[in-house]
Amino acid sequence: MKPVHQSKDLFKGAFILMAAALITKILSAVYRIPFQNIVGDIGFYIYQQVYPFYGIAIVLATTGFPVVISKLYAEHHEKGDSEKARQLLFISYVFLQLFGLICFLFLYIGSYQIALWMGDTKLVILLKVVSVVFLTFPVVSTLRGYFQGSGEMLPTALSQIVEQLIRVATIIFLAYLFTKKGYSLYLIGGGAMFGSITGSIVSAILLFMFLWFRKEWKMVTFDPLRLGGMFSGASWIFKALALQGLAICISGMMMIFIQLADSMNLYSLLLSGGLEKETAKGLKGIFDRGQPLIQLGMVVSSSMSLSLVPLITSERLKESSDFLSDKVRLALQISIVVGAGATAGLWSIVEPTNKMLFETADGSSVLGVLSLVILLSSIISTITAILQGLGKLVFPALIILTGFPVKYALNMALVPPYGTMGAAIATIITLSLVCIILTIQLSKALPFHLLTKRFAMAITAASLAMVLTLKLFMYATGGIYQYIGSERIAAAAQSLGAVMVGGVIFLFIVLRSAVFREEELALFPFGSKLILFLPKEEGRKNVEKN
Repeated sequence: MKPVHQSKDLFKGAFILMAAALITKILSAVYRIPFQNIVGDIGFYIYQQVYPFYGIAIVLATTGFPVVISKLYAEHHEKGDSEKARQLLFISYVFLQLFGLICFLFLYIGSYQIALWMGDTKLVILLKVVSVVFLTFPVVSTLRGYFQGSGEMLPTALSQIVEQLIRVATIIFLAYLFTKKGYSLYLIGGGAMFGSITGSIVSAILLFMFLWFRKEWKMVTFDPLRLGGMFSGASWIFKALALQGLAICISGMMMIFIQLADSMNLYSLLLSGGLEKETAKGLKGIFDRGQPLIQLGMVVSSSMSLSLVPLITSERLKESSDFLSDKVRLALQISIVVGAGATAGLWSIVEPTNKMLFETADGSSVLGVLSLVILLSSIISTITAILQGLGKLVFPALIILTGFPVKYALNMALVPPYGTMGAAIATIITLSLVCIILTIQLSKALPFHLLTKRFAMAITAASLAMVLTLKLFMYATGGIYQYIGSERIAAAAQSLGAVMVGGVIFLFIVLRSAVFREEELALFPFGSKLILFLPKEEGRKNVEKN
């Protein structure tokens, strides 16, 4: 199989993986809504308490390790050294399987202690179920690295999409079935976590099917008599996976660490504040409604901006400073524009959106504060990816890793007096600190200014105009609830109408402010149509000079 040499093929492969990531992120956000509707706030709390551990496993299987394996495999494959390439795959699998086994034993054996730290020992069954995923991810991760290193992105992309589809189908089906049968919410949560196992197994089977149909078994099969020699001179593989692989993985876990900190102490802190168990569980479940809203808001901004990272990496290697500066600025601008629009929009219509998706408006003020996470996390993920494209892997990983203890400590300080609102504020403070530090680091790494004052003023004006418009729209349409029998349907009509009105206002102001140049808009979906809203040529020239 021919390795990828041309940049055109590189970007085509990057686009395939980006599209797959976009689809899986959408599925990951959307399924939580019907799931919460089936199991209620307490059932949602139970599931979300353990979800961060699955999130860690899925990042290990899709980001850092496959990327490092693919890079190293491609180098050996291009040299025609098939034996070194096979050694790489074997050693990588052994390393990941040992790592996965340690994670499995930690979770399975320590499930009771972890549940005790969380303040809810009934979570043991969910922790034991999700621990099994750490035994299956090494196969998936190694095979994805092999295919990506061979220049074949389709097997990885399809395996990610199918894994998520099977997982979501399992979760919704078992949640509905177990609820109908009257099983306990913890057993229902265990059934939902079982979806992570079925998804991972089906993903592995699909990848093996690609090997079978393409008759490439020889690359992943080994002669037992030669296994001893496989480990000779293999320390560099272990170092690459342990340093580069883990660094990239950790960099992709910012929101997972935030959720993990909430899982570890938010519920127990609510209990220590004098709340009854069921009340505290319900409040945590309502707080967790923010996760799908945040994910949906991040999908567009992160996917559009991160699609430019392969270009950033390529131009860094070519030492093309002008092109590099343009693409770095564009990536940041996209993440800020879309993130700011989603944040301002959600904050403005959070109450009817809450009713539309989750049946009640409970916790809307907390979810409104959490809407700021969309903007902050979009910027963080983009800056992290840019730094990785510039060859800086360790620094962003260390900063993101510190997010967990910072969020944990802030929860301890803010949750007792302010409840879940304190947890929301703790999240915003943590992400703000991480964002500031990463921005400073990026500024030091680049010899040019990242953004202009004109850009900041334009986005601020567009956001404020959208907020004002949406608040007026909400006031004007408040009477709709008197004419529609279902409050939830009325909330849906109001929310969706507001999204269209607010989106048009925000986009119009951004375009008329000439935030993006004509050639940049051409990269967007429907870019040729958006160009029509740009100011005249004189305005665009002035923007380019700023």
